[in-house]
Amino acid sequence: MKPLGSLCCAALLAASAAVARDVAFTKIVVDKTFRAEGVATGDVNHDGKKDIITGDVWYAAPDWKVHEIRPVRQYKAKGGYSQCFQNFAADVNADGWIDSIVVIWPGKKCVWYENPQNKPGHWKERLVCPSACGETALFTPLLADGKPVLAVGVQPEGLIAWFSIPKDIEAKWDRHAISKPKSHSTARYTHGYGIGDLNGDGRNDFLCIQGWWEQPEDPSKAPWPFHPVKLGPACADMIVYDFDGDGDNDVATSSAHNYGMWWFEQVKTDKGIEFKQHQFFKKYSQTHALILADMNGDGIQDLVTGKRHYAHQGRDPGGEDPAGVWWFEVRRPEKGKVEFILHEVDNDSGIGTQFEVSDFNGDGKPDIITSNKNGVFVFVQK
Repeated sequence: MKPLGSLCCAALLAASAAVARDVAFTKIVVDKTFRAEGVATGDVNHDGKKDIITGDVWYAAPDWKVHEIRPVRQYKAKGGYSQCFQNFAADVNADGWIDSIVVIWPGKKCVWYENPQNKPGHWKERLVCPSACGETALFTPLLADGKPVLAVGVQPEGLIAWFSIPKDIEAKWDRHAISKPKSHSTARYTHGYGIGDLNGDGRNDFLCIQGWWEQPEDPSKAPWPFHPVKLGPACADMIVYDFDGDGDNDVATSSAHNYGMWWFEQVKTDKGIEFKQHQFFKKYSQTHALILADMNGDGIQDLVTGKRHYAHQGRDPGGEDPAGVWWFEVRRPEKGKVEFILHEVDNDSGIGTQFEVSDFNGDGKPDIITSNKNGVFVFVQK
């Protein structure tokens, strides 16, 4: 007879597996034009449907009629770049309408465009910050209030900082330093930023590949304490999550311009928190953005990524390979163990430098929205 604990464990694993649903997608080709490498969604026109915002334009659901946000440029898929590296949606001025936040180019300015509330004409542009460095600028909750903030590198000071919306809506956003000047990972084309609670104190920390800044009780006290650790080679988004289910948060990264995806197992030592590197995938290259989402409803977060098409005009390793979109199912066969199971969504689209996973059609299942040099796509979960 098996011990009672083994029976309970087996029952829990079986129950967990039963909850997971089959995942398949319907591909929607919104546009085959290269618009941008960042994308956001939101109900732009207040008709109750989520629309798509990507750089110069937005698309109205469900027929995807294109509308200009700013003067529309013509971008070359091979031999050129867009003026939108990241695109985020938020009601910046609290008027009840979704606005667009755009990181134009690493090291250049970040701006926001005010939704004109269905009035004709281009959206009014205002400055967020004059310098937004790094190829994975973040707009996500950082502080205890749970509100998303922009977190990036800043030049010429060489700071890691976050930005909050000012009282004067015409002014540039308020800057709050995380690091000291001339710090790690603040160069223009830095790869690898992340936000999450690494030490289990309930406060989100800021990560780069050289280590992490610990958020203090008073986040206004800068610089935050820095903990040097090795978190792998240059990467895209750095995802903080307890992948192996052992009670502490780990880190997952993916190579932006080469082959490789890794998870870094958190281990406690006499020296403090350290990380053990594990490579779990190396078949596809240029996984230039990475998102954490529960794709199959089993209560365990999964990883979603894809290939950034022609990131360096095909000169990167695997640069001419098909541009796919994939998700990795995270399974825990036992406590302290993790498996990453590849699922292909598509092999003729790809991602940009930033994309979105959200419930696009309101059915409770996460969908995938991308914009890159192949065009604009929605993958609706069936």
